[in-house]
Amino acid sequence: MVDAPFQVLPEDWEITTLGEAAQRGGGNVQTGPFGSQLHASDYVAEGVPSVMPQNIGDNRIIEEGIARIKESDAERLSKYRLASGDIVYSRRGDVERRSLVRSQNDGWLCGTGCLRVSFGKHHVLPEYAAYYLGHSAVREWIVQHAVGATMPNLNTHILSSVPFVLPPMDVQIGIATVLSALDDKIELNRRMNETLEAMAQAIFRDWFVDFGPVRRKMAGAMDPIAIMGGLMPDAARASKLAALFPDKLGEDDLPAGWREKPLDQIAEFLNGLALQKFPAQPGEPSLPVIKIAELRGGLTEKTNRASPDLPECYIIRDGDFLFSWSGSLMAKVWTEGEGALNQHLFKVSSAKYPQWFFARWVHHHMPEFQSIAASKATTMGHIQRGHLSSASAVCPPHDLLDEMSKIMGPLWQRAIHNDLENRTLAETRDYLLPRLMSGEVKMAALGDLIREVAE
Repeated sequence: MVDAPFQVLPEDWEITTLGEAAQRGGGNVQTGPFGSQLHASDYVAEGVPSVMPQNIGDNRIIEEGIARIKESDAERLSKYRLASGDIVYSRRGDVERRSLVRSQNDGWLCGTGCLRVSFGKHHVLPEYAAYYLGHSAVREWIVQHAVGATMPNLNTHILSSVPFVLPPMDVQIGIATVLSALDDKIELNRRMNETLEAMAQAIFRDWFVDFGPVRRKMAGAMDPIAIMGGLMPDAARASKLAALFPDKLGEDDLPAGWREKPLDQIAEFLNGLALQKFPAQPGEPSLPVIKIAELRGGLTEKTNRASPDLPECYIIRDGDFLFSWSGSLMAKVWTEGEGALNQHLFKVSSAKYPQWFFARWVHHHMPEFQSIAASKATTMGHIQRGHLSSASAVCPPHDLLDEMSKIMGPLWQRAIHNDLENRTLAETRDYLLPRLMSGEVKMAALGDLIREVAE
């Protein structure tokens, strides 16, 4: 008898193992190629993507920075190629991470350090399996059964032994439809934010780095802010914005009337606290401690807690702009609820300049900051406050900045709204997941859920 992560299940639901469920449809659990089959010299700039552990996100494959191999090598290793409906796992490290292989990933390689689960046909809906394997109880089972004293490791035997709950196919379809609708909205928002970021970055560069509108005015262009395209709501606003750009550069090569200021003069960079001095008390309210790991990957069950009895300025709230100045340097708007600001993070704010403005300047200087930190790295590289003073920001007069904000502000706020909505959607998905997987939510209710999610 296989132990299931759920104690009570509907009578017509079966409990088996992941390996046995895969074999029923002609599939299997298989490891990726070993290092002896694929060498560092085999990777190329363009070719077939090879999925490594670092490319496995939360049920999606992260293509950014993915390694690639030649088509001839992919053919040589054809037994390891992924097909739509497969599930790929990390073999070591974060072994509970998995991703469904979607149509756009078809033909990619299950790379070194990964495992592939193939279900074949007719018995298991891959989308259902991917959600089932994302259940916290299943993830915990995998972590507990992984081997390795210093780093958890998976193998085909362990993954094949994962307890697997197999409902009738119509139930699998219903569960996957509800959860996929939520994930589709999350993915749509994520892609929209990628577009918003690209637009904002292009506009910022044109205005503040290349001084495009000024140079186009100097050249006699009829439309000096042509890069805005369809973003302008009306001609009157476009005309007003264009009129406020100067028509010449000064002796300092800046637009006339603009000033260069140090980054730490346009915003305040508040460093966090050593929060071990503010421990959470058992049974009392507490706040999650926001460290570099949380800034990069969000809150998890491993996130430390701290007492909420902190000075108000060290409490993080949705919409705050955070910047990690050591280790893995990055900056982003926080959208995961209240937290406590840990050391090695700045909370960046300004009484004089809008958030989009100082945040874009932080992002503009980020490659430079990352290079500085890398050059100083022994165990954890970092920048110092002097580097904030050395980084400059080009500041237009406030009347022009106010008009710019009417364009950039909505782009910035829309991206924040999308991230906040994604948090709500993910919380809804995570709330429904165990109830759907245990049969607590009956088939009769799935139709209502599907319609509600779609609205």
